Amino acid sequence: MIRVAVSGAAGRMGATVCEAVEGADDMLLVGRADPALDTTLAQVISEERPEVVVDFTQPDTALANAMACIEAGVHVVIGTTGFDPEPLMAASGANVVIAPNFAIGAVLMMRFAAEAARHMAGAEIVELHHPTKLDAPSGTAARTARLMAEACDGAEPPIHSVRLPGLVANQDVILGDVGPTLTIRHETTGRASFMPGVLLAIREIRALQRSPVIGLEHLLFKGA
Repeated sequence: MIRVAVSGAAGRMGATVCEAVEGADDMLLVGRADPALDTTLAQVISEERPEVVVDFTQPDTALANAMACIEAGVHVVIGTTGFDPEPLMAASGANVVIAPNFAIGAVLMMRFAAEAARHMAGAEIVELHHPTKLDAPSGTAARTARLMAEACDGAEPPIHSVRLPGLVANQDVILGDVGPTLTIRHETTGRASFMPGVLLAIREIRALQRSPVIGLEHLLFKGA
C-alpha cells in the first residue's frame, strides 16, 4: 500500500483527491493537511510518515510545501499552478511530479495541439475557468503554448483567459491556415476527471529515473 497524504485537503480539488485515494485498492490515505483542518503539512509528514504527498494548495505556498517534502524524503505530486518551479530543479532527496493538468484528455489535447502547430499557419488559445481560479493564464494554457512553440520552432500563440461562474476548466486551441481552421477542445465537467491522472502520478513517482518531471505526458507516453 502506498501511504499518501494530501496538502490542501479541505479544498475542492484536495477533497476530491482524498476520495480518490481512499477508493484506490493500492493506496492508504494517512493524512490531510490544511489550515481549515488546523493541521499543517509538517505535522502530517512527521506524524503520519507518508510516502507521497499530493499538493493542491495555492501558488504562494506550493513551492515551500514541495521543498519541505523533499527535505523529509517524501515524494510530492503537485497540481498547484502559478508558481515558479525553478528551485525544484536542483533539489534532491525525493521525486517531484508537476502537472499543469491531470486530466488524460487535456494531456492528449496538448499533444494533438503541438502536432497540429507543425502544419497550420497560426493559432490562438482560449482557456475558460471558474472565477475563483487564482492564476491567469492557466497552467494548462501556458504549457500548451510552450509545447506548440517548441513543436514548430516558433513563437508561443496568444492566450485569452475567461473567468465565469458555471465553468470548471475548458480550453480551445484554434488553428488557422489558408482555407481551413481546426479547433481542438477539451471540456471538463467535473473534478473527478482529474483523478486518473493524479493516481497515475502517485503510482509512478517512486520509480522515476529523473526528477522533477513536468507534465503528465512523461508518465503517459514513455520517453516523451
